[in-house]
Amino acid sequence: MNLSRRKFLTKSAVGVTALGSIPAIVSSCVSPNSKETKDKYSILTKGDTIVFQGDSITDAGREREKELSNNPGSFGSGYAFLAASSMLNSLPEKELTIYNRGISGNKVYQLADRWQKDCLDLKPNLLSILIGVNDYWHFRDGHYDGTVEIYENDLRKLIQRTIKEFPSVNLVICEPYYVLNTSVVDESWVAPMKEFQTAAHKIAKEFGTIWVPFQKVFEEAVKHAPATYWTHDGVHPAMPGAQLMAEAWLRTVE
Repeated sequence: MNLSRRKFLTKSAVGVTALGSIPAIVSSCVSPNSKETKDKYSILTKGDTIVFQGDSITDAGREREKELSNNPGSFGSGYAFLAASSMLNSLPEKELTIYNRGISGNKVYQLADRWQKDCLDLKPNLLSILIGVNDYWHFRDGHYDGTVEIYENDLRKLIQRTIKEFPSVNLVICEPYYVLNTSVVDESWVAPMKEFQTAAHKIAKEFGTIWVPFQKVFEEAVKHAPATYWTHDGVHPAMPGAQLMAEAWLRTVE
């Protein structure tokens, strides 16, 4: 066997092992919201509306003109599409309406600027928010002068605004994450990103929301395959990374 073929087969084996491990990775990191298997997705009722909100990780290349519910073009190709597809496939009797309203480059204050149109007007029964990496990344690049305190206060106001409008809304806050040993993320990200993660977790506890521990999931994932298998730059997920996130989100919400 020549060297190039051996390398190809080795890489293929790593990929198969990693993909086969995704359910195990997720199970070791998160617990379902519902304790009994028979009560899966018990927080959802017939006719509910679900909204995914966030930045480019949620956006994932979706079209932003029609912005239809339950539509692949309007969902992009990321974790939100995979999670929504799974719910629609497994819960047809619930007749769910699911939207993706993530926008690439957004920071938490930009969610607030469009919150009426892209959240409140949709009347969500379940709202999922993944935001925070740009609040640090853009500050790091000199394109934003926000702080972790601004992030925390603005996120709190956003949640309060939502609860005031919809007191019974189910809230999901996803942990902003980073993956080391990638093209963008290095050790200098760790301390500042942990501050944003702590702020997000604080808000989740304060309002009793569901918490999706993406950082823990990715840290477990890199034990099974290289960091760049899951994400090329340490922020935006590759295909298996998106599947990993979707599995984690579903497992936590169910």
